[in-house]
Amino acid sequence: MNNHTIIIAEAGVNHNGDMDFAKKLIDVAEEAGADYVKFQSFTADKLVSKDAKKANYQNVNINDGDDSQYNMLKKLELSQNNHLELISYCSDKKIKFLSTAFDMDGISLLVKLKVPFFKIPSGEITNYPYLIKVAKNFKKIVMSTGMANMQDINDCLSVLLKNGAKKENITILHCNTEYPTPMKDVNLKAMIAIGEKFNVKIGYSDHTLGIEVPIAAVSLGASVIEKHFTLDKNMPGPDHKASLEPDELKKMVFAIRNIESALIDRGEKAPSKSEIKNLDIVRKSIHFTRDVFIGETIKEEDLIPLRPGNGISPMSWKKIIGKKLLKDYKAFSKLKIEDII
Repeated sequence: MNNHTIIIAEAGVNHNGDMDFAKKLIDVAEEAGADYVKFQSFTADKLVSKDAKKANYQNVNINDGDDSQYNMLKKLELSQNNHLELISYCSDKKIKFLSTAFDMDGISLLVKLKVPFFKIPSGEITNYPYLIKVAKNFKKIVMSTGMANMQDINDCLSVLLKNGAKKENITILHCNTEYPTPMKDVNLKAMIAIGEKFNVKIGYSDHTLGIEVPIAAVSLGASVIEKHFTLDKNMPGPDHKASLEPDELKKMVFAIRNIESALIDRGEKAPSKSEIKNLDIVRKSIHFTRDVFIGETIKEEDLIPLRPGNGISPMSWKKIIGKKLLKDYKAFSKLKIEDII
């Protein structure tokens, strides 16, 4: 099937710094049928200053009285050995490993680990040296655009293209960086506008509650869907509350695969194999309203369209009126073409 949507199950930092949790997240993503399970690669010292404050949603979701973004992220780092262990576990589970880097060292690590493509997070699309390093080291690139306008996207794309990236290998994801994103702020048609303006493959990185928006995005042409998931929305951590639980992730993947099947382009409108057997049952053909006899001339009031539709189509109505009968018919019986002249 050539319209397979890449589904990235975003584990992110929902492992809470616990490798057992991280492996359980991999289990969930694999069972749901996602194509990739994605983590985050960073060191707090290279990502954020010690003076940086948490986002409002992070304070609300964690509620530990500590407003330091540095302290929060320090607990969520994955070491190189952690990455190797998760890659090995993904291999055993037959699901592809992916990670997003948030600093230059993270990019180097993912180059070393040979991830299949690079995902640029929304917060880095204005990070000039970061973008250059990505463009020089990765053939395939997916970029999120939360908080961005068209000029931001254009500037990011220009940097990537000038430093070795090819447009045909870039997918741009529409995104809103609020956790959770209010439905009124989704602006899903912006995804289409991005594709039209920049002539690129498009997708959607979702932070809404529920599964309906990413499903709608697939129907509008998204080739990549990214969605956060967790083991339990009530776990402490910055992203759990805006994430899907295992059953929800499974339902989302199932629904997207159904939408893919529904979108297969046959190139024309024609009866499908499954419905053609119902054609005669549902359509109508010409029948008589009364008993009629050989030699009579058929009048309009003698005719009625009735099921089944395996006789003369009512679309031949005017052609039948005025014809002479070659045999008798009972009321409500179906006219045969060979019995008129």
